[in-house]
Amino acid sequence: MSDSPGLVLPSYFSHFKWPLKLVATEDGGMRAWRLARGGGWESADDAIDEVIFAMGGEVKVLTPDRFVQLAEWHRARHLRGEGPVFALYETIKAIEETAESDGRGLTDKERAIVAGLRRRTFVMFEEELRRRGDPGADPSVAV
Repeated sequence: MSDSPGLVLPSYFSHFKWPLKLVATEDGGMRAWRLARGGGWESADDAIDEVIFAMGGEVKVLTPDRFVQLAEWHRARHLRGEGPVFALYETIKAIEETAESDGRGLTDKERAIVAGLRRRTFVMFEEELRRRGDPGADPSVAV
């Protein structure tokens, strides 16, 4: 699988609008990890061929930063909890709601703040997942 021409690992995708990443394994193979509704990573090896060979439609290539932004957008919308990560999700929500109530899009400054906060929450969330033993966790994507 990993001998796909032009494929550089890790690679990041939107797969049916959910973040999915392809990563190299120690034995020269490849694994796919999709963001799970619980915020961690679930194996998505069954989607590897579809992601590699079915570009377009429901599969889109993402930059690492766009992957991080998409993952954190999903986490903020689907998860509830307490602690520093969730406080930052609330800050992002307040920024977005203020712009919406003003009938406008985010300003450049607000977009930069939101993007920076999402990179920060991604690292925090991934570090916690790694501590808990999630094999798909990788906080270095956001660095």
